[in-house]
Amino acid sequence: MKDSKQKSFISDENVSVRLFNNDFLDRLTRTHIAVPVTLFFLYAAGLIWWTKKATALSNLQIAGLFIGGMLFFTLVEYLVHRYVYHIEPTTERRRKFQWTMHGVHHAYPKDKSRLAMPPVLSVVIGTVLLGLFRLLMGQYAFSFLAGFMVGYALYLVVHYCVHIFKMPKHALRVLWINHAIHHYSQDDVMFGVSSPLWDYVFGTVPSRKKRENLRVVVEDAERYL
Repeated sequence: MKDSKQKSFISDENVSVRLFNNDFLDRLTRTHIAVPVTLFFLYAAGLIWWTKKATALSNLQIAGLFIGGMLFFTLVEYLVHRYVYHIEPTTERRRKFQWTMHGVHHAYPKDKSRLAMPPVLSVVIGTVLLGLFRLLMGQYAFSFLAGFMVGYALYLVVHYCVHIFKMPKHALRVLWINHAIHHYSQDDVMFGVSSPLWDYVFGTVPSRKKRENLRVVVEDAERYL
């Protein structure tokens, strides 16, 4: 990925390269951000409704599980980004996997159509997670998964915003800065997009001195993110 991260590859927001020669397969890799976000919020609402209808859990239990699910998502977000999306391309198969899953995003970070997982894959993952959480957690799975899905939806919104909209002046500015460092300076730090929590836990935050040396990234972020 490091080789693909040259400034010349940073695209205009209307540029979108093909991943597959087949038109149908290539269309499946694209989506409008509103589609998966809407699906996840509706899915979460349905899970909460089912929890109230089919279980005896109290509102406090539901709220606790929901928050736990959101927090768990931030951990999954970090681990997948670090160890799956940034897998070392040591073989040709790994290289192709890494490029298709994430490398193309680093090369063309303003491609609006690829800032979220396609709906078909989103539905499949949601269904698999429901089965897995139900097996492991029983009646507690529904509200926990609802929180997980809302966490996912919020991640998608944050990721879209930091790439498409101008960096804000308020406290959320730090999310723009963190992601700018990851994209335009060091792709082995700041893996958390919706939250830097796990970067602090696992030590993938640049040192204060290093962050000072990366000040130029913050200035670039006004142009690139």
